[in-house]
Amino acid sequence: MKRLIIGLLVFSACTSVPITGRKQVNLMNEGELTQMSISNYKEVLETSNIVGDYDEQARMVKEVGNKIAVACEEFLKEQGQEKRVEGFEWEFNLIDEATVNAWCMPGGKVAFYTGIMPVCQDANGVAVVMGHEIAHAVARHGNERMSQQTLVQLGGATLAVASSTQPALTRDLYMMSYGVGSNLGVLAYSRSHESEADKMGLVFMEYAGYDSEVAVEFWTRMSQLGGEKPPELMSTHPSDEKRINDIKAFIPAAKGYAAKRK
Repeated sequence: MKRLIIGLLVFSACTSVPITGRKQVNLMNEGELTQMSISNYKEVLETSNIVGDYDEQARMVKEVGNKIAVACEEFLKEQGQEKRVEGFEWEFNLIDEATVNAWCMPGGKVAFYTGIMPVCQDANGVAVVMGHEIAHAVARHGNERMSQQTLVQLGGATLAVASSTQPALTRDLYMMSYGVGSNLGVLAYSRSHESEADKMGLVFMEYAGYDSEVAVEFWTRMSQLGGEKPPELMSTHPSDEKRINDIKAFIPAAKGYAAKRK
């Protein structure tokens, strides 16, 4: 009986990711995750040095973010998957920190770090990162990662139970799952998620009027940052070469999506 119940839960939680069509299982309640993002995002902002709108880069992050968000919503509506962003209240902030990173929580809560801005160089580069991070949220990759980690560490407890019984661990799993902390998720899934977000992000870029071909230039610059990199098998991200080649291969498809609406 227990296996039957688990099987039914998994079946009912199975959905298809936009664009790639990959089947995914999300056991966490997306509405509850979105509510968690409000408090967690607020906490991050309160403990960080937020760059105000007086700064050109901060304004750029907001402007590009809003354009990508509108394009994303239009695309999902055309595909009949607008529920993916139901309840989203987009917010974009630039944090003054040297970390080369950006992330998007459920509900459209986005943060860029000043450390990634030199790699972005301009609005086109910001659009590459913005599309990629928004894609993670739309694809509900964080939900997948948290579902996996909760099954392993909390025995598959519901989000409400996990939050009440082990709030600190639940928060850590949440922040990790959305890329705010260190990435300790299941490696194979993480590589899959990154590749999926790359493809979806290219489509969102094209819909917003940006040229997806600049993604190749951005990821080439990222690959040149240096530092010791583990073999792809031991990494949560695809190798630089594979990532760039996969992006090049998908660009015609991304442009095709945008061309169909003209």
